[in-house]
Amino acid sequence: MNILLEFFVVTFRVLWAFVLAAAKWLVRPKEKSVAGQVCLITGAGSGLGRLFALEFARRRALLVLWDINTQSNEETAGMVQHIYREMAEEAAAAAPGDGEKDVLPHCNLQVYTYTCDVGKRENVYLTAERVRKEVGEVSVLVNNAGVVSGHHLLECPDELIERTMMVNCHAHFWTTKAFLPKMLEMNHGHIVTVASSLGLFSTAGVEDYCASKFGAVGFHESLSHELKAAEKDGIKTTLVCPYLVDTGMFRGCRIRKEIEPFLPPLKPEYCVKQAMRAILTDQPMICTPRLMYMVTFMKSILPFEAVVCMYRFLGADKCMYPFIAQRKQATNNNEAKNGI
Repeated sequence: MNILLEFFVVTFRVLWAFVLAAAKWLVRPKEKSVAGQVCLITGAGSGLGRLFALEFARRRALLVLWDINTQSNEETAGMVQHIYREMAEEAAAAAPGDGEKDVLPHCNLQVYTYTCDVGKRENVYLTAERVRKEVGEVSVLVNNAGVVSGHHLLECPDELIERTMMVNCHAHFWTTKAFLPKMLEMNHGHIVTVASSLGLFSTAGVEDYCASKFGAVGFHESLSHELKAAEKDGIKTTLVCPYLVDTGMFRGCRIRKEIEPFLPPLKPEYCVKQAMRAILTDQPMICTPRLMYMVTFMKSILPFEAVVCMYRFLGADKCMYPFIAQRKQATNNNEAKNGI
């Protein structure tokens, strides 16, 4: 009898969860403040990582930027400092008592840069220790760093496959293990996993990338369940799964030309703004565009051959082939120039 009663309670809670989810679509939740909190972003030197850094800077977070490329990481830091200066000038120009009262003096806003190869475990742990000593404990962790090999499976060197898995998947384990203990102690924090729609459904020619992103999604979901089981509701998680983003990472990728106008590559700025809205409202998952939710659902219920038919109709089955061909040609040109 107890299990029957519990079944009805669970059913009610599931239905109530649907009601709350629908309400959030109609009434936009209030965004939380990250002012003064330490936000660490991996892969901050370019692409989405740089845009995430600028968005968090506008919300007066203290930025910790990690990237393997020191020069590009410093360029991002320069952009962040420019935003900080603009906000300080606006605050100084505002008359006392006008506008909202600042939560954190603008003079306290700083950005810290670290050259770190997240694909190397010891490098991650050593850099994380430096961050704790020089900056403090991290409140918001954005695992964004990612790479792609751009080779068919049988043409891809084992070293590149391992590199893809290390950066796109394993690094999430190392960074989380480095900063989660303090979050658990304080029951406060936010872990963001920037994955991909290719972590929810796959395509041909990028087996290593798809595997790494599926791994990142699985890691994130399991971690979210672990935090719930431990009743650490103060630690939030957000999974970001965008469709193809126009950052140049997959330059040349094409779907069927008749479909392309309805499903063009996402503008990076749009993708990050959507992700920031999800992060700041504690949304567990965000797929952009929303059509990706439907694609994921259909992939889950349709027979495999039906999925193949749908992929072929959309031109998604071989969409990566032009990208791989461009990468191969670029590699051959570089080898020819270097006399290899």
